[in-house]
Amino acid sequence: MLATALAVAFSACGDRGRTDGAEPKVQAKAVPAAPAAPPAAENADSRPLVVAFGDSLSAGFGLDPGKSYPDDLQKLIDAAGYRYRVVNMGVSGDTTTDGVERLPSVLALKPAIVILEFGANDGLRGQPVGSARDNMQRMIESLRQAGSQVVLAGMSLPRNYGPEYIRTFEQMYVDLGSQYKLVRIPFLLDGVGGIARLTQQDGLHPTAEGAEIMAHTVFKWLRPLLRN
Repeated sequence: MLATALAVAFSACGDRGRTDGAEPKVQAKAVPAAPAAPPAAENADSRPLVVAFGDSLSAGFGLDPGKSYPDDLQKLIDAAGYRYRVVNMGVSGDTTTDGVERLPSVLALKPAIVILEFGANDGLRGQPVGSARDNMQRMIESLRQAGSQVVLAGMSLPRNYGPEYIRTFEQMYVDLGSQYKLVRIPFLLDGVGGIARLTQQDGLHPTAEGAEIMAHTVFKWLRPLLRN
């Protein structure tokens, strides 16, 4: 029912609407969780890490292996001549609380850059924005203290969540970006959300083509942080 309702909302909002792309936690069982650490064979790779840390949008929910936005981001980084390795630490259905719980596994990787993509599932469930913000702050501060640069992926919600809740939710990312002077992607699904041919049948998650667009959006904001 939730997916149907959101799909209708996205359809109604057209190009003006913003969609999140996350799904209820119960659906996460359909998608294998990302490994807590890269496979042993990759540990010898000395390239600095870019970790995509988030929920279904990072995990590549509903897509074939190798078709998530982090996979496409790796191709863009390689093509531009940068020597970084992208690690996908997305788990479908995760909330900011889940992100805090999984944070030690990300810190253990000692990433150079973390693309932090959380909050959507909190918002879709109508959870207090203040709680989500507290969790986001904990993750940002821990990552920065560990020496990682944080790129914050901004999100939004379907229009039927009400203007006040949506405004407060969107402002959370603006405020966090300003408070910590982060590189902030204004809207991760820019050019994808609300466009039928770029989203799956649930109306929430991007298709493989949509994921490619997401990767280009992320790369635009990530590139100034990369070093040759």
